[in-house]
Amino acid sequence: MKKKIVLAYSGGLDTTVIIPWLKENYDCDIIAVCVDVGQEADWTTIKQRALDTGALACYVADVKKEYVENYVWPALKANALYEDKYLLGTSTARPLIAKILVDYARKEKAYAIAHGATGKGNDQVRFDLGIMAFAPDLEIIAPWRTWDIRSREEEIKYLEKRKIPVPMKKSDSYSRDDNLWHISHEGLELEDPANEPSLNRMLKMTVPPEKAPNKPEYVEIEFEKGLPTAVNGKKLDGVSLIRELNKIGGAHGVGLIDLVENRVVGMKSRGVYETPGGSILYYAHQELEHICLDRQTYSFKQQVAQKMGEVIYGGLWFTPLRESLSAFVDTTQKTVTGTVRLKLYKGSISSAGVSSPYSLYNTDIASFTTGELYNHADAKGFIRLYGLPILVRALMEKGNKGKGKAAKDAKGKNAGDSKSKGRKDAKSQGTAG
Repeated sequence: MKKKIVLAYSGGLDTTVIIPWLKENYDCDIIAVCVDVGQEADWTTIKQRALDTGALACYVADVKKEYVENYVWPALKANALYEDKYLLGTSTARPLIAKILVDYARKEKAYAIAHGATGKGNDQVRFDLGIMAFAPDLEIIAPWRTWDIRSREEEIKYLEKRKIPVPMKKSDSYSRDDNLWHISHEGLELEDPANEPSLNRMLKMTVPPEKAPNKPEYVEIEFEKGLPTAVNGKKLDGVSLIRELNKIGGAHGVGLIDLVENRVVGMKSRGVYETPGGSILYYAHQELEHICLDRQTYSFKQQVAQKMGEVIYGGLWFTPLRESLSAFVDTTQKTVTGTVRLKLYKGSISSAGVSSPYSLYNTDIASFTTGELYNHADAKGFIRLYGLPILVRALMEKGNKGKGKAAKDAKGKNAGDSKSKGRKDAKSQGTAG
């Protein structure tokens, strides 16, 4: 019986090439595993493609619910972003995919797991670390790190030479990753940061902002303990809720991000991301936190958000650090419950009102009309104590300036006395002569 290799299979260009390449270079059976995290895919066609190109079997694991609840929601509750922009669409999915690959490798008694991540990308780190976390004994095969193919054009030629259908048009050979949360685009004109993205040709989920309706649309989102539960008054499960917001946001051109980012491996790369529903949820969630979290908690959570983004982006999901960060975030979300109303218009998102039973906004205190809870006269003592370090420093500098002036005056007086004494001595010497 031949040994088995489990392959993370998407049916795209890379993995379509990898099946015949593995068969040509390893004396093994290939088990293709498709992990459904919400990408738009014809799984029947993709499964057949895997079999037609040499796979012994092809499985599809539907993990959309697990993806949303255990990976997307923790990132949302943290407001985790990478380098201020990226909503971690690919980064949140890869750890789960790695976990599922290990599950199938165990079932199939495979000795290795293969993936199509390139030797320049982040995904190789995320896949490898995820596999290592659950199966340190399994071999990891990443053809891009070993074969002599150097470009997507060469991949296409590889398939054409073997009379294997190319799963895309040559003119649309962006490197894409899509799931329920986002679509990423790399390659072609994006490889030069000086080029404007060809949005009309590129976009799949979102319309270019200039083609969005000329009338704004309002959307209302309800949250319970940091998690979205309803859109426009309709209760929805996580998968359905994201799909609904993708549809609404995509129609208004929101959630487009063009980013030159720092990859884990050290280089910079450029990508265009479509995350319409995610962008709406991040905006709404943050608006709700503004009224539900106190200043110190919100301030520290901002630091946690940045660290969480870096940890997720770097493939460190299955680590004590990520778990600890999530534990802190979950504690902060106990009172993040309420309703947020947003206005969407030609690529923009703006707040149109927010309310919460746990709101820390108190009209009696915040209103320009003086209320019983706030005495303006109290501000003087507070500011005096709050600014005490400033006051002490100013007094010190003033004192030192006074000492400096006194020293300068003394020095000038001493110099004058010396000159006067010199003149007297000279006069005395002249008289004696």
